Amino acid sequence: MNEKLKVYDEKMQKTYEHLEADYQGIRAGRANPHVLDKLRVDYYGTPTPIQQVGNITIPEARMIQIAPWEKSLIKDIEKAILASDIGITPSNDGSVIRLVFPELTEERRKDLVKEVKKKAEECKVAVRNIRRDGNDAFKKIAKEISEDEVKQLEDELQKMTDKYIKDVDKLMEEKSKEILTV
Repeated sequence: MNEKLKVYDEKMQKTYEHLEADYQGIRAGRANPHVLDKLRVDYYGTPTPIQQVGNITIPEARMIQIAPWEKSLIKDIEKAILASDIGITPSNDGSVIRLVFPELTEERRKDLVKEVKKKAEECKVAVRNIRRDGNDAFKKIAKEISEDEVKQLEDELQKMTDKYIKDVDKLMEEKSKEILTV
């Protein structure tokens, strides 16, 4: 791949990976430990990811169980979950915290699919902005290289953009299907 294109490919790849990470945080009726990825617990004055203060397991399809390594953290973990946008009330028995995911209603599934499509659209806009930046950069260096080379770079960048847009659409379809599957 041309060095001038590599920068834009990396930016598009990062944008796509960011969308993948966002999608992992969207719950689809099944318990997914990634919904806890953004949560932090105050651990001796330091905001620490929940994964680093306890053991996270999925004993059933719709339940996440968090067993903190220190029992004193149970209240802090509960507070972090309640303050988050997960939308699930934790229950604890003094030694573990359980998050039970309710079945998603049809309406909630449709709302989640809308959210998935919105995130995909934002990702596509970002990819197109990267293409525009690339085309602008190629026009600036047009004095140093031939018009044919500029045209070739723009064509390659367009192919790259089309590939990422197609990948985003595919990812969106898969996530939408996962959410709508009861």
